Amino acid sequence: MGVSRKIFAATAAGALLSLTAVTGAQAVENTGPRYDSAMVQALASSLGVSESAAVQRLDRQAAQQDRVASLGKQGVAMDGAYFDGRGDLVVNAEGAAAERRIEGAGLKARVAEHGEDALQAVKAELDRLALAKSPSGVSAWSVDLASDSVVVEVSSDRGAAAAAFLKAARSHGDAVRVVKSAERLSPQATVDPGDQMTFDGYNCSVGYGARDASGKQFLVTAGHCIENLPVLSHDGARFAEGTDSRFALGKDSVDMGIAAVDEGSAISTQVSTWDRAGTVAVEGSERAPVGADLCKSGRTTFWTCGKVESYDVSVTYTDPNGGPDTVVTGLGSSSVCTEGGDSGGAYISGNQAQGMTSGGPSAQQCDGTVDSPGSSYFQPLDDALAHYGLTLDVN
Repeated sequence: MGVSRKIFAATAAGALLSLTAVTGAQAVENTGPRYDSAMVQALASSLGVSESAAVQRLDRQAAQQDRVASLGKQGVAMDGAYFDGRGDLVVNAEGAAAERRIEGAGLKARVAEHGEDALQAVKAELDRLALAKSPSGVSAWSVDLASDSVVVEVSSDRGAAAAAFLKAARSHGDAVRVVKSAERLSPQATVDPGDQMTFDGYNCSVGYGARDASGKQFLVTAGHCIENLPVLSHDGARFAEGTDSRFALGKDSVDMGIAAVDEGSAISTQVSTWDRAGTVAVEGSERAPVGADLCKSGRTTFWTCGKVESYDVSVTYTDPNGGPDTVVTGLGSSSVCTEGGDSGGAYISGNQAQGMTSGGPSAQQCDGTVDSPGSSYFQPLDDALAHYGLTLDVN
């Protein structure tokens, strides 16, 4: 989505929050190493290992994912997988025979008490309760494969709806784990992928470019950035206009939306790292497993990295202006630090696009480093592409 020049995916935020965008970076030919150097540096720093060891870890993770995919094609009964703290892929085996096949492929296997399918059923029940009445005070709930439970995060103030929600959650025994949440959550609106975009006096960050069957170009972004389908600008020049958003303040929502890119404008297939390491080429949108390393580009906190923590997360967003809570479903969670204005910014793992910033703790402050401690939620890109019938633009 470009203005008078090519710009890189941008996302805008709605009037309810301040949005952040990133500035477009010049597209460059992808002649560099297979992993982004800033991601490798951040991973090496966070693990306390050399950069060569970090690259070996990434290679090992990719090889393990390939082995799991091969087992799935062979009909091996598996019920979820996640990376543990050592970078090993742990696979839930459905029975002893599957356990032997998984271990024979050089992977870790376990027979879980609950497993992903059962935990997803519990979470779906909690989603139905929350969609019927927003549980103010319950920040988020998601499946955590590592602990074999649904984790429910609760902030300090609990209303009647939250009490009923927690009662239902606890009825599932050890399949549910209730933990204390630091604070309420709010969407983070703030446009390369990563560049800044503005609309109606607000800012967001750019997400990803995609096209429909006819070749028409769209920006895929966080829905709350374009809730009112505004005209989007970059550096003062119009480049796109919102066409659909599944986010509505105070209502049950999914935080995805699209904007039609103006004729003559374009969204780059290079994610900006804000001068940390040039740009990162977008080569696909294969979803990274839980525990995988990923980074995000956004206009407020720039280039920050962490890990995927969970998928299909449901959250309760609190309107900073005192409006009704908004329950958002279908998000991914991560240990990537973000702040207001990063919304819509691009998440990427290796060269695979993962999603766009949705929100996080409202008072969170990142420390300015690539691997700053923190947390955030993102709208998975593959779900948005599937819903809108779009194909990601790749390098």
